[in-house]
Amino acid sequence: MKVSILEPRGIIWEGMSRQVILPAADGQMSVLDFHQPFFVRLKSGQIKAGGMETNIKEGIAFMRANELKIVVET
Repeated sequence: MKVSILEPRGIIWEGMSRQVILPAADGQMSVLDFHQPFFVRLKSGQIKAGGMETNIKEGIAFMRANELKIVVET
């Protein structure tokens, strides 16, 4: 899937990944290729995607058409 991790100042990371780990408000969430569309609130924690790891304070993530967009505050 295509993954974009964004913050107000710009792009943190963009690339392809088969799995992304998110710190969802209800607990850790694993997103795989072709996941059903969703919208989720993120809490403080770590995002892992395509060999990249980044810490966030909070954010939102949404999946549509095998594209995951993550908007965060770091």
